[in-house]
Amino acid sequence: MIALGSDHGGFELKQEIIAYLKEKNLEYKDYGCESKESCDYPVYAKKVANAIVSGECDRGILICGTGIGISITANKVKGIRAAVCHDTFSAQATREHNDANILAMGARVVGPGLALKIVETFLNTEFSNDERHIRRIEQMEG
Repeated sequence: MIALGSDHGGFELKQEIIAYLKEKNLEYKDYGCESKESCDYPVYAKKVANAIVSGECDRGILICGTGIGISITANKVKGIRAAVCHDTFSAQATREHNDANILAMGARVVGPGLALKIVETFLNTEFSNDERHIRRIEQMEG
């Protein structure tokens, strides 16, 4: 299951991602926000992060204006590795090397067409299970 969250700045892009997930028959849960009305992104970042660490969801997607604030907040939750990606190479690399469990994007940075390609790459790329990457993740979390 994929956990979704956004603030008002990412609301419209989140709707595009929801349509994509429905088209691909991928299960998701939307943790908010529910409109373009101004709201605080930390609320939604924490909901998505907690859904992942609890095991309710496997991966998450967070969207705000830049992707930065929402990812910083998510990364405060132990066990979360949220990566801001605005290109497919970064999305692939962070899954393969960092086993990132949350993709963060900025709706004011990336358009919907590219965003959907980034989502597809993030969701379809597996962690490499390479010993050196495992060691580095352990160091991150220690």
